[in-house]
Amino acid sequence: MSETYKTKEQEEVEIRTAADAGEAGAEAAPASSPVSEENPAGGAGASSDAPTDAVADELQKLRQERDEIYQRYLRAVADLDNYRRRVMREKDELRQFAVTDLVESLIPVIENLGFANQSAQQATDPKAIATGVSMVLDQFKSALAAVGLEEIRPEVGSEFDPHKHESLSHAPSDTVPPEKIAQVVRVGYALNGRILRPANVVLSSGPAGEGDGGGDEQQSGS
Repeated sequence: MSETYKTKEQEEVEIRTAADAGEAGAEAAPASSPVSEENPAGGAGASSDAPTDAVADELQKLRQERDEIYQRYLRAVADLDNYRRRVMREKDELRQFAVTDLVESLIPVIENLGFANQSAQQATDPKAIATGVSMVLDQFKSALAAVGLEEIRPEVGSEFDPHKHESLSHAPSDTVPPEKIAQVVRVGYALNGRILRPANVVLSSGPAGEGDGGGDEQQSGS
């Protein structure tokens, strides 16, 4: 009986020991599972390589963009330098040959003036000489008019224009109203609308004895 009792007691001890061991194993198992889920491959540095590769790729793209921008900058600088050289060359050529058309148009005038001079030395009729000189003068004026030169020759009695005319004095006139142009002393000239020389004129001060001190000419600075 005693052996049987001891045997049962031993069995109960063994059962309790096995139960305690099972509970301990059950509690230890969940502690190891998070490790396997977090790093199923078993390598601690596998996931840390991905951000490094992305940064390297982005840096490579930025370097390529930088190189492309720099190359475009070099081409732009070269194009600008070539443009400046071309403009300077064209400017020099324009300055040297700008009067080519004018010179070509004046060559016949020079030739005809030489012919007129020869004829004047041999001719005995002054009218023939005057006619030849007038023809050369008209040809010369036509050549200058072709490049934009125009005379400023106001008519007597016209309005005074301070932009085109220069008043030298006032003179009495019975036919020209006061402050109108009474006489053209020297013709003016303009080139393509730009005044080269204003026309020198004398303005009327009205009939003699009206505000001019008895008809004496008055100098004018207008």
